[in-house]
Amino acid sequence: MTSDSFERIKMPSGFWEGLRQIGINSHDVARKAGLPLTVISDSTVNITQYYAIWQAYSDLAGDIAHGMIQLATIYEVTKFPPPILATFHARDFRDALQRMTRYKMLCPPESLKIIEDGEDCILDLQWLDTDESCPPLLVGITLAFLLELGRRGTGRHLTASAVEFAQPMGDLQVLEGYFGCRVRTDANHNRLSLHRKDLDIPFHSYNAELLEILTPALDRTLHEHQGNRSLSETVKWIMKRSFSAGRPDVHMVAKELGMSNRTLQRRLTDESTNFNHLLTEARREQARVYLSDLSLDIKEVAFLIGYEDQNSFYRAFRTWEGDTPANWRIEHAEGYANSGDHPSFSDGHTH
Repeated sequence: MTSDSFERIKMPSGFWEGLRQIGINSHDVARKAGLPLTVISDSTVNITQYYAIWQAYSDLAGDIAHGMIQLATIYEVTKFPPPILATFHARDFRDALQRMTRYKMLCPPESLKIIEDGEDCILDLQWLDTDESCPPLLVGITLAFLLELGRRGTGRHLTASAVEFAQPMGDLQVLEGYFGCRVRTDANHNRLSLHRKDLDIPFHSYNAELLEILTPALDRTLHEHQGNRSLSETVKWIMKRSFSAGRPDVHMVAKELGMSNRTLQRRLTDESTNFNHLLTEARREQARVYLSDLSLDIKEVAFLIGYEDQNSFYRAFRTWEGDTPANWRIEHAEGYANSGDHPSFSDGHTH
């Protein structure tokens, strides 16, 4: 999936009303974002506009943590779009999260992955294939909403077991008070860890009749959405979503697609490609995206695209681009030259 796939993004229908409720004028947000006032009535925006709107709200809200929690908690259920409404009326918290993961495919540019491990349920959030810088507040509110969903559905004040962000998120005390656990802001990923036992708690808001109406319609929309992509594009999308958990293999991808290893390999051959070629492409594309983010150092980039050590990534990148990651970053970071932020470009290698 390329960034072109994210051309139009649906604005949450209750976003502007939520701003009004917390005393922020929607016109001020549009102006701060450098967008025409007509954007307030637009049902969809492009990714640049989407991020600009969220960054403008963040700037007007002041502290990221306060702004994030304020909007996450005030959002009215009646304003939820159908994919989110379906999660709110799920059978239990696990069902809600599984639906959220599935229907996130309809809400680019983010992707959500669930890993149940021991006593924890880890929710790994990733933004895919964009050269834009995602506002930290948007990352925060996305994870906060997952906990908020559980609290509203179960009627209990659930807490997280751990929260990790890859960037500063404002007042840590406020965040830890909301999530009920320690919050890290120097991690390699954006991740919410829940208590696995909480996933079995039934939702008071469970509505089987409504789900019977919503689910088939959403599944049809999802099928149509996925049908617009070739298998090769879908495989690369899955790979990019999975890199932080290590190097994806054929078995893992085939299982996620609901087919055998042999069927996957045969269908890729029909598209004149193979698994290893797509893996290299996915790593190269994602490396370029991550290297454009100056907040990530070279070691983090290597980890984020599934390399266990920096040297392996270094050799691969030279093969792809004919240059070192550090030199490539300098070459493509001209837009940051006058930003006032002057990070070190050293990647630990001698040139």
